[in-house]
Amino acid sequence: MDQELDNNKVELKDRIFLFFKKNKFKILIFFAIFIIFSIIVIVQNIIKEKENNLISEKYVQAGLYLSSGEKERSFKIFEEIILSKNNFYSVLALNTILEKELTKDKEKILGFFKIAEQLDIDRNRKDLIAFKKALYLLKDSDFEDGNKILRKLIETDSELKIYAEEILDN
Repeated sequence: MDQELDNNKVELKDRIFLFFKKNKFKILIFFAIFIIFSIIVIVQNIIKEKENNLISEKYVQAGLYLSSGEKERSFKIFEEIILSKNNFYSVLALNTILEKELTKDKEKILGFFKIAEQLDIDRNRKDLIAFKKALYLLKDSDFEDGNKILRKLIETDSELKIYAEEILDN
């Protein structure tokens, strides 16, 4: 009985050794691809983190220019941030432009909204962007488009539905 177990162990070792010997090239290629793929993912993450840090520094710089009264310089940096399509800072930059009224150019602001709407963000944040766009349009006397956006928020059962209904009722 013990000899049979020893024979099975030896046979298993031989089969494993034979398998690796037969497929040595395939196994090496698999590990090489795995290592290259891992390196690519790590490098992409490092690059993305550096880009995010650079954009965050630009956001702070734009805020400093704004607080020192240099609205034009601040606007240009905020515009650059929006055009970078960063999921976090683009929305913040758009909010700051709207809040501080850094530009009166309606087409430019609507373009910024279009960029913000295309970002890869969750539904609630997209709804919030749409709500702000509706408010901007209503403030700019574009009642038809603003009301259309508010109705869409109501129809899609957004968390902002209550506020949209309240605005439409007034």
